[in-house]
Amino acid sequence: MERLWDYQEADVAADNVNKEIARSPKRLRLLKLRDNIKKQQRFLKTLENEVLAMLDRIEIIKEAIGMNEEQLKQLQTKIQTEPAQDSGEAGAYISEVQRIVKDLNSFDQETKKIRQEAADREKKQRDVKRLAVKIKLEFDELRDEYNTEYQTMSGELKRLRAIAAEKAKLVDKEDMERYNAIKKHSTPPMAKLIDDKLCGGCNMSFPSSVLIDIKAGKYVECETCGRMIIL
Repeated sequence: MERLWDYQEADVAADNVNKEIARSPKRLRLLKLRDNIKKQQRFLKTLENEVLAMLDRIEIIKEAIGMNEEQLKQLQTKIQTEPAQDSGEAGAYISEVQRIVKDLNSFDQETKKIRQEAADREKKQRDVKRLAVKIKLEFDELRDEYNTEYQTMSGELKRLRAIAAEKAKLVDKEDMERYNAIKKHSTPPMAKLIDDKLCGGCNMSFPSSVLIDIKAGKYVECETCGRMIIL
């Protein structure tokens, strides 16, 4: 078990460096910037699609305006060539003219509104692009700094992993299997007995019968945290 303890010390040292790499402020900032860049790209795509949809709608409105203007011309021609014979026909002509004019006014208002909304979105696009450029510049600069940091730390991690691998060769296969199984739920997997009665992993007190087994060198796992216990 002493050899397994030596291995654990090397394994923990390597794991700690690996955690440092994962928790590096530069790395975390890079991930945040990367996510922000993706967010801006998605937002730009949404704005672009909205503007395209608005332009398509304007084209549809143009066609509708053209059709209504043509209807109005035809109606004006009909009024001139076929004057109303009574108040009923006159009212019908007036109602039709009013309907067409109302539709034309409605299309005109909608066109103005869409053009304004499209202009607003195009402004947002410009603002987002400027922000995206700023974020990308920070990302590129920080990435270079982090790459230097990562090379140093990954070199140290590689060195520690190699030490742990050499120590692992001296450990009994069954003990190593137990170690790896416990590591899945408790890290580090081994703990020493402290104050002659407590688990060094979770500070739970062992009953006397378990203490006898530990002191006799028998294999014991803490019932609370699951760690292997050694003197």
